[in-house]
Amino acid sequence: MLTRTRMAGLKPEHFLWQVKDRIATVRLNRPDRKNPLTFESYAELRDTFRALPYASDVDVVIFASNGGNFCSGGDVHDIIGPLVGMDMKDLLAFTRMTGDLVKAMIGCGKPIISAVDGICVGAGAIIAMASDLRLATPGAKCAFLFTRVGLAGCDMGACAMLPRIIGQGRAAELLYTGRSMSADEGAAWGFWNGIHAPDALEAEAEKLAARIAEGPTFAHGITKTQLNQEWNMGLEQAIEAEAQAQAICMQTRDFERAYHAFVAKEKPVFEGN
Repeated sequence: MLTRTRMAGLKPEHFLWQVKDRIATVRLNRPDRKNPLTFESYAELRDTFRALPYASDVDVVIFASNGGNFCSGGDVHDIIGPLVGMDMKDLLAFTRMTGDLVKAMIGCGKPIISAVDGICVGAGAIIAMASDLRLATPGAKCAFLFTRVGLAGCDMGACAMLPRIIGQGRAAELLYTGRSMSADEGAAWGFWNGIHAPDALEAEAEKLAARIAEGPTFAHGITKTQLNQEWNMGLEQAIEAEAQAQAICMQTRDFERAYHAFVAKEKPVFEGN
């Protein structure tokens, strides 16, 4: 029998984790190296996001920066070096694991907000891309730099997801060249949902997260599912899927709460059920 769990007490080994007011904040914790990922942090992040669908005390996730940077991608010494010596079987196991992190983020049922300051490259850019909403500072430098280390741009779902966000031509340029996308470009192209000063970034992310957490969180989970699944549907399939999804939401108490609040000319107080 599946049971709801609480994740406020989670004590990860390879990143920082905090839950407050039903908002979880995660941040990589190697600021001296601009927060690179390791084999271990990849796996622990994947497992954490896999657990989130069953978390009863988390409604929104903020993936935050640390020490003025978001994430510098895979650690050159801890990941890139060892990969050079691996055989195909182990390499495929690694690339599948990194892709599983994106799958877990997409499937976690909670809206994810990335708050990006400074360096956001490689797998860090992928984490931002895989989030539902993205905020940045004017100095944020986002690059899908896989070609600069001799690899293809098609990493962790980039060729599927990035064109959906910024368009095929713009995505192709970034994935072929590996160049940095400036904050202004990212905002103009729709990658960033907002640009904020470094000292205001987390407060703005928390404000946005709080606004989402105050809404009908069960319905937000349905919205996240539909946003991701409908890319693979024809229009008629999508309309039917949304009809079924909305009918499910109409059975929730939050829908009833909203109706009674409207009649009483009050602001609805949602409880996520």
